Amino acid sequence: MDMFLDYLKAFVVGGAICAVGQILIDKTKLTPARILTGYVVVGFILAAVGLYEPIVEFAGAGATTPLSGFGYVVAKGVQKAVSEQGWLGVMTGGLTAAAGGIGAAVLFAFIASLIVKPRDK
Repeated sequence: MDMFLDYLKAFVVGGAICAVGQILIDKTKLTPARILTGYVVVGFILAAVGLYEPIVEFAGAGATTPLSGFGYVVAKGVQKAVSEQGWLGVMTGGLTAAAGGIGAAVLFAFIASLIVKPRDK
């Protein structure tokens, strides 16, 4: 039963984050790229001030999988690197923490480019 509750929490929180994005797409003139960037920035800011951690503890993957979770990972990486390396960590911590996700995105984009044939509109 605990596992079901964990899945339910992740689904509700992740779904709410996605629903907000859909509302922004439908009701504003913001482009999807601006909304996605906004999610990363909001996740970073919330993590930097300590407000995103309780959401992650509550929802798990429901909070870390969306783009706001990417901002959270970058912020946590910067915080850790600054505590270990000083101000040099500001430049290196975020990329180190998010390297797995960035690498996976590049790899899957490359694979997709080999499979999909582009066509003119």
